[in-house]
Amino acid sequence: MIKCHNCGTGNLDTSQFCDECGTKLVRFQQDAAQAPLYVPPLTETPPSVAVAIEPPPPRAAQVTSVGIPPLNGVVDAVADVRTSQPGGAAMNAKLVIERGDGPGTEFRIVGTESIIGRWDADNGVFPDVDLDSHDSEAKVSRRHARIRLQDGNYIIEDLGSTNGTYVNRGRRLLPGMAQVINDGDEVIVGKTFLRFHSSN
Repeated sequence: MIKCHNCGTGNLDTSQFCDECGTKLVRFQQDAAQAPLYVPPLTETPPSVAVAIEPPPPRAAQVTSVGIPPLNGVVDAVADVRTSQPGGAAMNAKLVIERGDGPGTEFRIVGTESIIGRWDADNGVFPDVDLDSHDSEAKVSRRHARIRLQDGNYIIEDLGSTNGTYVNRGRRLLPGMAQVINDGDEVIVGKTFLRFHSSN
C-alpha cells in the first residue's frame, strides 16, 4: 500500500496517482533506494579569517608605559663598547678652546672617533666637535680633522681641510697622515687653538 501524502488514502503499490484526490504518489522506500545520493553543489571555500594572537610579554623584562621593554641594559652595553679601548680602560678625553671665539669651551671626545669641523645641515655634515659658533671667520672646514683611538693611543689626521691642522705648532699635517697626540698637546685647526686633554 502506498499512502497518499496529501489526503492519507491508501492506494495499491502499482498506483501512480491517488485514487481519492489524484495527487502523484511517492514511493518513499523504492524512490529513496533508487534516488541518487544528493551532493550539494561545490561552492568557493570561504576565505580564512586571520586571528591576531598577541604573544605574552617576556616574563623577565619590565614593560614601560608604552609596552616596550626598557633598553637601559642595551644602551649601557653599547656605551661600554664605544667608550672603552682594547685594554678595557674607559676613555676620557676632551678638547678645550684656548685661543679663538669662546675660550674655555670644552668638547668631549666620545666613542672611538670624533670629527672636528663646522655644522652644515644642508650638506649633511654634523661633526662631533662643532666649531661653527666658535669660528666667526669660517677658517675651519666642515670636515676638518679627525681624532680617533688606535691601539690605545689617540691619533689625529687632517681630512683635506683648507687651512690645515697643526700639532704643537709643528708642520702642517698632510691629509690622511695620522699623528699621535698626547695629554696637553696643542691642536690648531684654521685659526682656532685647542688643547687636548686625556687621562689615558
